[in-house]
Amino acid sequence: MFGLRRGVGTRDGGRVSGRYEDRIWEYDPGLYAPAKYRRACRYQVFIPEPLHERRGDLPGSVAGVVSDAEGAISRLNAQANPALQPLARLLLRTESIASSKVEGMQVDVRDLARAEARAETGRKVGSTALEVLANIDAMQLAIDGAATTAALNADQVHAIHHRLMVSSPRPAIAGMVRTGQNWIGGNDYNPCGADFVPPPPEHVASLVDDVCAAMNDETLPPLVQAALVHAQFETIHPYDDGNGRTGRALVQVILRRRGLAPSYVPPISVVLAADRSRYIEGLTWYRHGRVAEWVERFAGAAARAATLASSYLVAVTTLQDRWREALSNADNPRSDAAAWAVIDVLPAYPAITSPVAAAATGRAKASIHQAIGQLVDAGVLSPLSESRRNQAWEAVGMLDLLASLEAGEAP
Repeated sequence: MFGLRRGVGTRDGGRVSGRYEDRIWEYDPGLYAPAKYRRACRYQVFIPEPLHERRGDLPGSVAGVVSDAEGAISRLNAQANPALQPLARLLLRTESIASSKVEGMQVDVRDLARAEARAETGRKVGSTALEVLANIDAMQLAIDGAATTAALNADQVHAIHHRLMVSSPRPAIAGMVRTGQNWIGGNDYNPCGADFVPPPPEHVASLVDDVCAAMNDETLPPLVQAALVHAQFETIHPYDDGNGRTGRALVQVILRRRGLAPSYVPPISVVLAADRSRYIEGLTWYRHGRVAEWVERFAGAAARAATLASSYLVAVTTLQDRWREALSNADNPRSDAAAWAVIDVLPAYPAITSPVAAAATGRAKASIHQAIGQLVDAGVLSPLSESRRNQAWEAVGMLDLLASLEAGEAP
């Protein structure tokens, strides 16, 4: 049975959810390093207990926080209907961008929307924007693929990582479990003095398999399961890069698989990115056996994210109503005109091109061309450049809302 139990083991007198082992980092004369890092040195690796070995119950106060958070996510998803499907992509997009922000990948909302439009037309996109856009693709893969499969396995997790990293400056590591020792903090040359050293590579494969088994187990409440799987995955750090973004994608996989978030993902990374130090502190608590405190913090972030998302769904639908009114006043096209259909999909594509508009609405190219002209005249769309070739348009007012949402601010 998959449950909770504080692990045994000590470091500086504290209880931990695993064990520490002493290792020696041997000097490699073939690698360059400043003189002070060339000596052999001692360090400690952390090997977490497998999740399936943990037992126990959450304190009542923490269980209450979890229940409230799951209620907030359920209320968010109760707003879903087929007509609001573009809002699902908006929230998934926001979660993906915020997850990248946690890792220090800062891209202005407008710059990213324009980069997305450039990518759609085959034009060059900056490396950071390309990585953030890849995170959106990886999150979509996670939701559409891994979230609906009968049983998750390591290959599916690696596929998410591959989609995430294949467009990064290090595409060779995409989908590949690390074969060397990694570490967090300290220096770039050895793990001695690092803030945290994950398990050695020989333990990684079995620990990832254990995480997958925990994702397939439905014993725990969905949000507790997501909190533990995420913290365990971050502790294992199975890749040379992209661990955090992959681990946060797994959170949404669990919430979708368990039926808690069937339509709308709560953008938990928005809250985590707003106070990254609290997030890192919570993951450290988990490793030190303070599992209930980590679950409480994670659940609190999920509740805030769901409440924030609900308020933005209202704000976005209000903006769409203003667009419809503006179109009606300016041109008042027929009720079946493509312009109305483009307004329906704009929340999913805050910077849109003609091919994307045609694909998203299922309308013919000629009708899309007419629709865009009508929406520009109505002040709903604004051209992003003077050039008529590979043109893209911004949904007026949409990016301002997205900027506030990604900053974790109320609309």
